[in-house]
Amino acid sequence: MKIDSVDFFYLAMPEVTLEADGSQDALLVRVAAGGHVGYGECEAAPLPSIAAFVCPQSHGACQPVSASVLGRELNSPADIAAIAADVAYNSMDVLQAAHTFSGIEMALWDILGKMRGEPVWRLLGYRASHGKTPYASLLFGDEPQQTLERARDAIARGFTAAKFGWGPIGRGTAQQDADHFVAAREALGGDGVLLVDVGQIFVDDVARAAERLPALEAARVVWFEEPFHASALASYGELASQCTSVRLAGGEGAHNVSMARHLIDYGGIGFVQIDCGRIGGIGPAKQVADHAVAKGITYVNHTFTSHLALSASLQPFAGLASHVICEYPAAPKALAVEMTGNHLLPDRSGKIHAPDAPGLGITLDAAAVRRYQLDVELRVAGRTLYRSPSFCD
Repeated sequence: MKIDSVDFFYLAMPEVTLEADGSQDALLVRVAAGGHVGYGECEAAPLPSIAAFVCPQSHGACQPVSASVLGRELNSPADIAAIAADVAYNSMDVLQAAHTFSGIEMALWDILGKMRGEPVWRLLGYRASHGKTPYASLLFGDEPQQTLERARDAIARGFTAAKFGWGPIGRGTAQQDADHFVAAREALGGDGVLLVDVGQIFVDDVARAAERLPALEAARVVWFEEPFHASALASYGELASQCTSVRLAGGEGAHNVSMARHLIDYGGIGFVQIDCGRIGGIGPAKQVADHAVAKGITYVNHTFTSHLALSASLQPFAGLASHVICEYPAAPKALAVEMTGNHLLPDRSGKIHAPDAPGLGITLDAAAVRRYQLDVELRVAGRTLYRSPSFCD
């Protein structure tokens, strides 16, 4: 079968703020091929991602993503890999290309799974979908008391692990940050798994990041996530050498396999976190998972938006029985909740699983998609390159 069409749906909450919450908008991708329809989600700014698909070519290495996708054969995982390679080469100077193709690639796997009646994880070579322990992915409060209350709420909702990120961390003193770590640990109790994400706040300043290590280790934090820019490998490696009990985590900023591998090989991270909506999709994420296994590093999904993205993020490590920790969007905006018709909920043991259903196993709620969709038109020299499509039931 051939890829017939690729449609994008720019969805957004009525108000989008500066809050570090990626669930405030979404770029849903619909791909049609051979009478089948698949869905994916890009984890990137929607408008430039759409533009990367339709933009006029600038030169041979700056072609729109569409040039490498539309009309292509889609009959096997090898076909998906071939399309991905062409996108990387033909659009190497379209820096948004990897993010745009990520959502398309998810949809291609969804179609292939539906066509074969198999879940994506099985197409990746796994025999089983092992349960993962979800951690509530939350933002630090403005004050320690608010952090404490959010952690208590996570425990009350049944989570045994929580990650706190961004907020005021790194913007004040090390002692102010320590107060938040103590508050989170107090609420989670002695057995709760505590994770900390600082959203690259220290850029490449090892000394400032290291000032937080004593408090992180005193609070028994499992990982210290993204202290630096995604490419600051020397800084990661230097800080990793100063850690004792806490390990570094990173990788969500990787938009190709090499970036993720380098964080493992040269950055000294203990946990590699991959977002299928950024790295180029499910196939590249699986390559990173394989490398992590070979290097003795723990693979973790990264996702903060809808359950479509959550399902995609689980596929690359669904079959890894010993890699069990899993990011779970615990407080997403209404858009991210409502856009899908089904959700991945914890079972009686508190675990979540990649669906044992064809493709990604997620349905879309057409009414919700239409409710949040923004009308967009892109024109160049009087020619319409993109117009918002309709989403039918």
